[in-house]
Amino acid sequence: MTDDSYQFSGLPSGSDKPPPPDGNAPAYSVSELSAALKRTVEDAYGFVRLRGEISKVTRHASGHVYLTLKDERACIDGVVWKGSVPRLQAQPSQGLEVIVTGRITTYPARSSYQIVIETMEPAGVGALLAQLERLKAKLDGEGLFAPGRKRPIPGYPAIVGVITSPTGAVIRDILHRIRDRWPCHVIVWPVVVQGEVAAAQVAAAVRGFNAMTGPQRPDVLIVARGGGSIEDLWPFNDEALARTVAEGTIPLVSAVGHETDTTLIDYVSDRRAPTPTGAAEMVTPVLAELRGLTADYESRLRRGSGRLIEDNRTRLQAAARGLPRPQQLLETASQRLDLAVGRLGPALERNAAVHERQLAAVGARLTPGLLKRQDEQRAIRLTEFGARMNQALGRVVPREADRFSRVSRLFESLNPDRPLSRGFARVHAADGALIHAAGELSSGQAVRLVFQDGDKRAVIEGAPAPAPSPSKPASRPKAPPPPTNQGDLF
Repeated sequence: MTDDSYQFSGLPSGSDKPPPPDGNAPAYSVSELSAALKRTVEDAYGFVRLRGEISKVTRHASGHVYLTLKDERACIDGVVWKGSVPRLQAQPSQGLEVIVTGRITTYPARSSYQIVIETMEPAGVGALLAQLERLKAKLDGEGLFAPGRKRPIPGYPAIVGVITSPTGAVIRDILHRIRDRWPCHVIVWPVVVQGEVAAAQVAAAVRGFNAMTGPQRPDVLIVARGGGSIEDLWPFNDEALARTVAEGTIPLVSAVGHETDTTLIDYVSDRRAPTPTGAAEMVTPVLAELRGLTADYESRLRRGSGRLIEDNRTRLQAAARGLPRPQQLLETASQRLDLAVGRLGPALERNAAVHERQLAAVGARLTPGLLKRQDEQRAIRLTEFGARMNQALGRVVPREADRFSRVSRLFESLNPDRPLSRGFARVHAADGALIHAAGELSSGQAVRLVFQDGDKRAVIEGAPAPAPSPSKPASRPKAPPPPTNQGDLF
């Protein structure tokens, strides 16, 4: 038996390692063997279509999705790279049966094989319905189907927004029905209503209408599509679309499919219409009926107003018959006025006589002699007051002047600027604090010297002076010798 019979299928036939002299097969490294297996598996299974049930779904923070596909007897790991996740027809979820396509590869770090999934679709109608029921239960548990959160449809919309395909018969039916019933402004947002991108486009249209402001903002929205199979209507079961509809602020009517078709958007919308034409009838009133109703209300209002006026006229006339004549109402008041006028003249005369007597009595007391004596008394009292005031001022003014002189001398002795005139200077720190001793200064510290005629900035040089010992009383410093320079201080 030769050495070639021991080479593993997929390994390179040639090797840079010469065969050992004893004739055994060459020893390959683990990396070489893993790489050979990887090439062999990928070459043999470059495209695989696989059916199985999803379990152990893990969505990594990087955006990749890791899962396991299984059947009754085996399982295989799978991975969906971040760029392929948005293109999947069905998003991976636990227990969903799907058909995937991809390629088989190995993961050398664990010596395992896996499938790199590129497409994923539900395995059948049963799986689609099961997925839909799970999603319905999830959203219902979050309260998105609650009747209390549904908004009322406006009765008389000025602008209607329609989200549908611009080329189908649905939009023509809606426009025709609205034009016949309630001619108003209609804004059509064209979208694709079937296929992989349909759900994203419808969700973008709902968000776009809700983001509009100003007079062009619709009063109500209609999402419409014709009938079809469950696969055709599946984009309207998208979870992201359902959440977008639930978050909108404009009332929305769902008209997807026929009356027997039910999609997830029907549960989260504010109203569900059996058909697109029914949605147009649901959001618009009939103008002719409103005109007839208005005319009927106008006629009833006129008849009611006429009857009300006639009834009030009758009641007024009846009340007027029970009232006395105006002349009778004025007779008593006129008589009282005449009596009062008759008593007014004599009363004024008596009042004038009383005041005349009072004035005469007062005038009798105001004799010229009395007034003169009162003036003389006031003059004497005023003279006395003037003399007493002069005496008081003669005592108070010298005393207060002496006090003022003493205070002025004390103030002058305590004036901090007085020593500056004798050649002294004050030392202030940079923050304005007064320096009392040399021990408070340190080398390099900036200070301000205040003289009589101004101030200067300076910097301290040399070591700080030692602080006086607290145990010994401070002695009077001796007069220093005349300084030759200021180098030691500044």
